[in-house]
Parts: sequence; C-alpha cells; structure tokens
Amino acid sequence: MGRQPILDGLEDVVAYELLFRSPQSTSAADIVNASHATSSVILNVLSNFGIREILGGYRGFINVDAAMLMNEALELLPPEMIGLELLEDVVITPEIIARCRKLKSQGFVLALDDHRYNPAYEELYAGVVDIVKFDLIATPLEELYREVEFLKRYPVKLLAEKVDSRHVYLRCRRMGFELFQGYFFARPSLMQKSRMENSAGTFFKLMQQLSCDADIDDIEQTFKQSPALTYKLLLLVNSVSFATLEKIRTVRHAITLIGIHQLNRWVQLALFADDGGASLNSALLDMAAVRAAFMEELAKIKPQSSRLLRHAQPEEAFMVGTLSMLKDIYDIDMKTIVSQLNLSEELQEALISRDGDLGTLLCLTEMMELLELDEAAACLEKLDISLETVITCQKKAYNWRNKLV
Repeated sequence: MGRQPILDGLEDVVAYELLFRSPQSTSAADIVNASHATSSVILNVLSNFGIREILGGYRGFINVDAAMLMNEALELLPPEMIGLELLEDVVITPEIIARCRKLKSQGFVLALDDHRYNPAYEELYAGVVDIVKFDLIATPLEELYREVEFLKRYPVKLLAEKVDSRHVYLRCRRMGFELFQGYFFARPSLMQKSRMENSAGTFFKLMQQLSCDADIDDIEQTFKQSPALTYKLLLLVNSVSFATLEKIRTVRHAITLIGIHQLNRWVQLALFADDGGASLNSALLDMAAVRAAFMEELAKIKPQSSRLLRHAQPEEAFMVGTLSMLKDIYDIDMKTIVSQLNLSEELQEALISRDGDLGTLLCLTEMMELLELDEAAACLEKLDISLETVITCQKKAYNWRNKLV
C-alpha cells in the first residue's frame, strides 16, 4: 500500500489517499476487481498497518466501487479518519444515493473520483458529497473550466488530481480548486540557489558540527548567525512530545534535552521547511521524514543469509534519506551539494551514484515511493528482507513522521 498527500491552498498536507498495489502487478495499478482492491486496503489499514500508524492525525481516502459502497464492511472503518472516494463507474441509483446519505450521517467524508459533471449526481452535489476530484490529465482544459463553473453552484470542494507543475497548480487555484494532489508536490524544485547559499549553507555547517560532536558554544554561535533558522528549528523541536512537558526556549536547552542525535535529525529535516513559516505539514517534510526514517529502520536489519546491508549504519541511512531530496528541492546538482559537506565516501557514493549498501537502500526506498513494486520485490528478495519486515519499517517511519505534527 502507498499513500499520496492531499494538500490545501497553502501547500500543507491535510489528508492522504491510500493507494492499492498488488505485489504481483506491474508498477501501475493492476486492479481487476475494485472491491478486492478496496478490501485489501481496508485490511491493511486495520490490521497490517493500523489507522493511527499510517495516518497519524490526518484523514485517509479509500476508493470504493458500487459493490464495496453497499457492503457493511465499510462501517468497520472509523468515519472520523476515513474518506470514501466513489469511483467514476458507479451508476447513480436511488439505492446508491440512500447509502451515501447514510454513510454521510455516520461521519464519513465522501468524494467523487475522476469526475465529470452529470445532472444524475444533483442530489449528491447538493450536500451529500464533500469533494469532487478532477483528473487533470484526462480532462481537456476547456471542459475543465466549464465543469468547474457548473460545480461552483454546489457546496463541494474541488480537488485537482495529477498536478504536475507549478503553472498547473496556480492555474487551478485561480479556477477555484481548494485541494491538490500530484507528483509536483512530492518532487518540487521551488527554491532558488540563493536560498541554498543562505539558509541551507547554515544548516550544512550545523550538520557538520553536530556529526563531529562540536562544542556546544560553537553550535550556538552558528545558530546566532541566522535568527530565522533558530526560530524554525525551535518550532520543530517544540512540536514533538518528549517525556517532559517543559518547553524548549533556547538552542542550548534543546541540545541538552533531546541530545545531539535527535537534534541532528531536526537540522536535516528543517531543510525542507519553508523559510516563511517552518511548516510541519509540507509535502516536502512529509516525504523527507518518511524516506529518512524508513531507510534508518531498514539499515537496522542485518539479514543472516545476505552479505548486503552489513555496512549500512542507521544514522548514515537517515542522513542519506534526507540529503537525497535536496537536488529536487534546490535544483542544484548533487555533486555540488556533496562538495559543501564533509561526507564519508560511502555517503558520497550513495548520493551521487547509488552505490554501496546505502545506495541500495536509497534505490529500494525510491522504488517503494513510486509504487514500483515489481522492482522493489526483486530487490527485497536479493536483500533477504521479508514483506512483514518492510511493513514494520514503514509503520515505524510513518509513526516518526506523525510525531512531527
């Protein structure tokens, strides 16, 4: 199972779509029976992963066909945490409308997936359905404008799906879309080189100091060079629930309370928070945190029957996970980024050429992010890592990311 973030107009994560992929399928969704696919997602959410582990405090949306919509099994799911997306081939009948009204009354959020305006949906538009999703790839632009105008008459939120560029995102915002989904948000190149030279440069210096156990006075002096980054880091640290209820007020206090290891993590992840507001709900932070934590958990595995992963240290895997995204974010060649850091050869090889144990872990993680499960399955077999172990690692990664909110 995969999850793709759904964002609002501030580009903050507000929900996830939970996506089914069969281990026997190609990297694209090979879904012969939609009810079976939905059932698999429900079982995964309820048993293998657990609602809280995979979603944290967000709502998760699941695709349903007509048969699954009418199935009482849906009512096993907590309505306050689950949204239901009616597939585009659901035929609207009085029974379907009545079922939607019942599910709505129970607290489920309802959405129409890959939708085209149709008068047959009038009763659903008028207060039953909460969200209408448009596939931007499949919907011609002129038709999209026309359908958006039709739906503005109803109390529904419009969601643009498959947003693949900032231009498309901004155009959809102007049209009236309130929610957004697509690879653009997972791999944006929004920040300019000037920001790389300023805030990121300070973070790189901090990362070096923390990894080398530099004196706390030197670390504090580095923070003092950038009050904005100090504020950002303290926001990140204060957002996490520690054993103590004491609030962190200074950098020295933060280091003392959480230790160098955890502080090093926050410094890395703070690279992905926007300079304007240190958003903890950004898609960048979401992807970076899950990737880094997942790689760290995988690095803790030492398969007895394989010589691979013997040299992958968890702390190094976490750093590779975060740094691997900087090329997409800052639009700077990875060699340039690596040249600014005093990294070991193993880390350099992993980031630049995907070599070594750390490079293997990074490749595997990227496959799973893209739901290329055929390739991932072959890699897991080579590494002698079971599916159950992967699920456990994913749960821990999602849990850790959820603590950032």
